[in-house]
Parts: sequence; C-alpha cells; structure tokens
Amino acid sequence: MSLAADLVEKTDRYQRLLREALDDAKKVPGMDPMLDNIANDFYNMAESYYKDGSHFLSSGDRVNALVCFSYGHAWLDAGVRLGIFTVTKKDLFAA
Repeated sequence: MSLAADLVEKTDRYQRLLREALDDAKKVPGMDPMLDNIANDFYNMAESYYKDGSHFLSSGDRVNALVCFSYGHAWLDAGVRLGIFTVTKKDLFAA
C-alpha cells in the first residue's frame, strides 16, 4: 500500500469517526452553568474542525483534513474524560 493510499484511507476513516462521535456525544444534563458553557465550547470546536476538515477534503488537501478531523475528535475525547459529555459508543472515545 502506498503512502497516498494510507492517507486516503485514514482521512476517510477519521472523518467517519468524528461524524459518529459528534452524533453520539451529548451534554450531561443539569450541569453547573460554567461546565455547560465549556461543553458548548468543546462541542462547537469539534464541529468546526469537522466542517474545516470536510472543506479541506473537498479541495483535495487530505493532510490538513486529517489534522482537522483528529483535532476535532480530541475535543470530544477531552469532554468525555472531563465528564461533560455522555456517550453510548464508548469504542469511539479514548476516555
């Protein structure tokens, strides 16, 4: 498998993983307002990185797309570890 094929597979896989993680992560209800704001910020960052990554992907820039999908997923992972998101698909998250 060539390096280009690895990048194609990995970028597509990370985009799918981030999309699934965004769909699965839900804010914990009844949090302190400060934590609720943090949860909003973390989720919005992840969603923004997904959109940016999709834009890079559509313009053929797979390297920056992969970076965006990875960073976006990291925001959600951090939120799960912090306890501000609940998830049902635990295999999508490192926490």
